[in-house]
Amino acid sequence: MEKKIKKRAPLYGIAAVLLAIVLAAACYNFGVYLPESGSPEGPSPVSGLLNTFSSYEELRSFLTANSETQGAYPFYGPWDSRIMGEALEGVPAKSAPGLEFEYSTTNIQVAGVDEADIVKTDGEHIYLVSGNSVFILKAYPTEKAEVLSNITFGDMYPVGIFVSQNRLAVLGCKYNVPSWDYYSYYCVDIRTFVNVYDISNKTNPTLLRDFTISGSYFNSRRIGEYVYFVASQPTYIIYDTVILPKIHSKNGIKEISASEIHYSNGTDNYYLFTTIVALNMQNTEEEPTHMTIMLGGTSSMYVSLDNLYITFPEPYGQTSIYRVHIENSTMNCEAKGKVLGRELNQFSMDEYDNYFRIATTTWVNGNTQNNLYILDMNLTEVGKLENITLAFNERIDSARFMGNRCYLATSVIRKDPFFVIDVENASEPKILGYLKIPGFTRYLHPYNENHVIGIGKDENNKVKISVFDVTNVTAPKNMTEYKVEGAWSDTLVLTEHKAFLFDRSKDLLVIPVSTYEEDRYSLWQGAYVFNITLSDGLILRGNVTHQEDGVNGWNSSYWVKRTLYIEDILYTVSDKKIKMNSLEDLTFLNKIELP
Repeated sequence: MEKKIKKRAPLYGIAAVLLAIVLAAACYNFGVYLPESGSPEGPSPVSGLLNTFSSYEELRSFLTANSETQGAYPFYGPWDSRIMGEALEGVPAKSAPGLEFEYSTTNIQVAGVDEADIVKTDGEHIYLVSGNSVFILKAYPTEKAEVLSNITFGDMYPVGIFVSQNRLAVLGCKYNVPSWDYYSYYCVDIRTFVNVYDISNKTNPTLLRDFTISGSYFNSRRIGEYVYFVASQPTYIIYDTVILPKIHSKNGIKEISASEIHYSNGTDNYYLFTTIVALNMQNTEEEPTHMTIMLGGTSSMYVSLDNLYITFPEPYGQTSIYRVHIENSTMNCEAKGKVLGRELNQFSMDEYDNYFRIATTTWVNGNTQNNLYILDMNLTEVGKLENITLAFNERIDSARFMGNRCYLATSVIRKDPFFVIDVENASEPKILGYLKIPGFTRYLHPYNENHVIGIGKDENNKVKISVFDVTNVTAPKNMTEYKVEGAWSDTLVLTEHKAFLFDRSKDLLVIPVSTYEEDRYSLWQGAYVFNITLSDGLILRGNVTHQEDGVNGWNSSYWVKRTLYIEDILYTVSDKKIKMNSLEDLTFLNKIELP
């Protein structure tokens, strides 16, 4: 998303998983085609923190001696059903120079660090991933709304996009799935691709770069001109041959050599080749750089303006953290640390004032325990707060760091303590107060410095939206809440924060919602639109659905996945339709049907 953001008031991998089963020798051609003139992509320098292999033989010997699992085994990558610190909340943006359209941006975690999503807008156009296509649409004004172009990807599947200036970067996976028979393995060969397009002419996007690397797409960010993305490939040993990661380009196939692979001594159940790539999406003449680290299974990723943090689960319930300093195309692994427990997701981590903070849940003597650790930039422990709990066997449901505060929601049997934790003194974090409420909270979002929005469910499995008042940190309170009625209800926000639309300057909150009525076996899905203020609380203004014209409620192609606004128009987006309604009274204005 274009980052020329102006304040008006006062930013899937993809996290789901694809089960990619056993890779066999027959799935690979062991020969490597070298580029015609040298290596197009060079490795990024890495400090002495990690070792490198002197030869392919040393790499193979290390894996044979230290990996408990060798050869083909199940690997989890991003799920695709077609195959089988602080956010800038409430801050509108402006389009490119000359345009004064106000529009919403992707709900991100760190200001200036964009996150790939299936929908982006520049204030005049909407860019949308639907199926294995990326659509570019004229969106504003509504009377001129139409599909301008459609980029189809055949057997490749886009999972997210970035848009900046006149460039569109499409990230995704390519799955080569040979047929299965009784006498052979079921083989899945996964590759991650990034295609960059010139979209100066929206009706005719021009491909400028196609970059592909073996492995499954894990996650990505964009800072300025650079896209940073991570791909993971299992360390298969087949017939005594280590299958090394490969980079595919127009010049041929380059195998990442053993001497380019960095590792840390130790034994694990299995290893992955985790490759971080820095790609300039503006200057496509600049060759991407890459860095490959051989470690255990990648868990989560957090990115600040200067550093990329990747976590890896370790034996005995521990998590290792690597800090990679990023500056344009240069990546340098500068620190490694370790904490007890597992983080929940990216919001369990944060960098602030030269400290890295992480909240985890672990098992101690057969019971869960919640912890908060504060590390310096060397990822050395400075302070900690362990066994954060009000009841037996609670675990973290959601976390959010806001400056010198950490907010945690933990739960057991649908009872949800909400904690306010002071982290200003890095060596002595402490609980300031807590609130006991029924249900649980899965996503926390800043409203302002003294109020936090929580999205979760109540004790009856219904979506609950809360606004927590933390003005009095010793006695936080649930100042207002709204429950979505039905036999049960659900929202995509519980698992995907990018589906959350909030703008404080407009008193606007929009989330996708599903409601089910048992007596009619019927499912309604659409977007709930709220007016949200501290004085009046949460008021449902109405809803927008794509299930008109006899569409079955269970047809997920018409489920609203994202919402955005341009000026005074609310756009709701599904795989099959984009609807435009007035933000003032939700009056229907126009729609675009997608093929």
